[in-house]
Amino acid sequence: MRYKIKLSYDGSAFCGWQVQNNAETVQGALEKAFATLSGTLVNITGAGRTDTGVNAINYIAHAELPDNAVPDPARIRYKLNAILPKEVAIHEVSEANPEFHARFDAISREYHYFVHMHKDPFCEKFSYRLRFPVDMERMNEAAAHLLGTHDFSCFEKTGGNNATSICKVSHARWEPYSPTHVSMMGYPCTDGDYMVFTIKADRFLRNMVRAVVGSLLEVGRGKKEPQWIEELISRGCRSDAGVSVPGKALFFSGAEYGCEDGENKF
Repeated sequence: MRYKIKLSYDGSAFCGWQVQNNAETVQGALEKAFATLSGTLVNITGAGRTDTGVNAINYIAHAELPDNAVPDPARIRYKLNAILPKEVAIHEVSEANPEFHARFDAISREYHYFVHMHKDPFCEKFSYRLRFPVDMERMNEAAAHLLGTHDFSCFEKTGGNNATSICKVSHARWEPYSPTHVSMMGYPCTDGDYMVFTIKADRFLRNMVRAVVGSLLEVGRGKKEPQWIEELISRGCRSDAGVSVPGKALFFSGAEYGCEDGENKF
């Protein structure tokens, strides 16, 4: 029986999603938990690979379990949450179409990157503190050049080994936001202290979002002009783009799947 799994994880405890030798990964933790649950080796397939330290909310994966492994999906969820480390939470387990594939059936994926401008002990773990002022308008002017179908190899980590570096970006924008401790409890701040960058595409390359954010920050601080992003995409290489920002502030925030006759494929 094939199951669809919706989960979230704190990436600080893991060396990314994909199984590696001698390293803790999210996929590895899930496969160990499923093996404990079912008594057999279980392969987990996720919607996409996340780098070391990167987090995820409402991440989608699928797994194949023996029909007699656990009586019902709710019981699977309960048992998995009891086995998994505190950094991983299973939100939902449901029976899926035998053909459903968490990675190949996804038609888009979305990421959020959080930054803050001043020292804030309640943001430090999941947001990147900037030591310089940035202009959000300039960054959004630059981000507009990301939209559309392009070869994004200038933002791809060397050795990514992708069959193609072409991606279709449908959304890329910076916005101000107010964290819960600010909006609910009045933590001292000024307008523009907190910003989030949202990007949505059909696929992403290894390290792509972190390199994109690092490059947009170069524009925001006035070191580059917004047009530079278009120039990078047209003829740049990875060494020409900005540095990769830390993974701790990056969240995989969802995957979208196609529908048939108004119903989810799975």
